[in-house]
Amino acid sequence: MEPRAIGHRAMAANLSDVAAMGARPVLATVVLGVAQATSEAWILEVYRGMSALAAQHGARIVGGDIVRSPVATLSLTVVGEVSRTRLKRRSGGRPGDVLAVTGPLGASRAGLELTLRAHDVVASVRAAALAAFATPMPRIREGRWLAASTNVHAMMDCSDGLSTDLGRLARASGCGAELDAIPVADAAAVVARAAGDDPRAYALDGGEDFELIVALAPRAFRHLARAYARHFGAELHAIGRLTAEPGLRLIDAGASRELVTAGWDHLRVDSPA
Repeated sequence: MEPRAIGHRAMAANLSDVAAMGARPVLATVVLGVAQATSEAWILEVYRGMSALAAQHGARIVGGDIVRSPVATLSLTVVGEVSRTRLKRRSGGRPGDVLAVTGPLGASRAGLELTLRAHDVVASVRAAALAAFATPMPRIREGRWLAASTNVHAMMDCSDGLSTDLGRLARASGCGAELDAIPVADAAAVVARAAGDDPRAYALDGGEDFELIVALAPRAFRHLARAYARHFGAELHAIGRLTAEPGLRLIDAGASRELVTAGWDHLRVDSPA
C-alpha cells in the first residue's frame, strides 16, 4: 500500500470506534515505531494521510511518541466527546430490536483479494474495491445522527466481520440475534465470483468495512430509515433482529441454522486473515 493510504487507514480504523459511540472526534495521538529501513519520506506521507482524514472530521494529531522498532509500527489513540444522553454502547440492545447496518458489506475484503491476487474485473469494480480496502471512510456523521435518536439503543462498528461483531453486540446486550438479510456490496459480489468465492462470505466474515451496526426500536425503524435516506442519500439496511434466546442464527430460504463466526479475532492465534 502507498504510505499515505496506510496513514489514512490507520486513522479511519480508530475514528470508526468513535463513530460507533455517537461521538465527535477531537484529537489523536500517534506512537510511531521506526525501523532502520524506514525513510523520512515514508513517515511524512503516512502522517499526511492520518492528518488529512483527522482534519476532515474536525480532529488534530496533538502528540504521541517515536521509538525504534524492528519493523515500522503505528499505534493510534483517538479521543472524542459526546453528551451522556447521546452516548451509544454495544450493550444497550433489547430483544426485538431491529438490527441494521449503514451500508453494504464485503467491498474491503474484495479489495484485499485484488491486492493479493490478479482477477479479471472491470476497472470501475477494481477501483471501488481497492478504495474500500485502502481508504475506507469512517461513519462519523452517520454515527452522530443516529446517536441523536432515543430509539437507537446500541451501536458498534463492523471492523472484524459482521458474523463476529454482531455476536459481540448481541452478547454485550444479553441477547441473541437472527440474521435474515446480508447486504453485499456490488464490488464484493463481482470480485468474489471472479475468485470462485461466496459473495456472502465476504460480507459476513471479511471485515474492515467500518460500517455501523445499529440496534433500534422496531416501531421506529421505517421512520428512521426514510429520514436516513433523505439525509445521507443512502440506505439503512435492515439485517435481522435481537432475540431473547441466546446464540446467533441465520435465516436462509426459510430455514434457521447456526451462524458461525468466522471474522477476525485479535486474541486468537489461528484467526483467519
